Amino acid sequence: MQWSLQPSAVFAASPVVPVMVIKNLDDALPMAQALSAGGINVFEITLRSGAALDAIRLISQAMPEALVGAGTVISPQQYDAARDAGAKFIISPGATVSLLKHAVQGDVPLMPGTSTPSEMMTALELGYDHLKFFPAEANGGASALKAISAPLPQLTFCPTGGIGLKNVAQYLALDCVATVGGSWMLPNEAIAAGNWEEVTRLSKEAVAFVAGLRR
Repeated sequence: MQWSLQPSAVFAASPVVPVMVIKNLDDALPMAQALSAGGINVFEITLRSGAALDAIRLISQAMPEALVGAGTVISPQQYDAARDAGAKFIISPGATVSLLKHAVQGDVPLMPGTSTPSEMMTALELGYDHLKFFPAEANGGASALKAISAPLPQLTFCPTGGIGLKNVAQYLALDCVATVGGSWMLPNEAIAAGNWEEVTRLSKEAVAFVAGLRR
């Protein structure tokens, strides 16, 4: 793999990776700036809207110090489009062999989504040892990940899906977990209202809570 940035560096850059669904491009920079003001500078911008690639490009150019990545990438074509828009890392909800093989030859890291031992083993065979566990809560939560990861100590995870302040401590207590993905600091009502102060407040709360866990 000829990646300019290693997945371990992405996972280590923030204890929480916000999952950002940007439907309105005008929200992109204020949202990223609000997260940054709260202490979060790693952004996963999901390709779930027509504004996503433009948002990646805009935030990457305006905030070069941030780690701006793309999420919900499901094909080699989307991988290339996200990279060309300026994404410094790629996250996928699943792990097709075609996407895994394509990203191995790429220049930005892919953290593929997995939920079963077989998927994890396939990813490991192709050279991937930093994975997304998704959807985390729907797949049994922290207890399931603890059991699944026991025979696969080579792997490090970013669990995502259904995680918030009520359960994040359970995941971060696992040796195999380096960071978590979540959207609880980005409530829909705050985004709709342009209440970026609330996003900053929730981000600060999340960062402080996780920091307290790791003391």
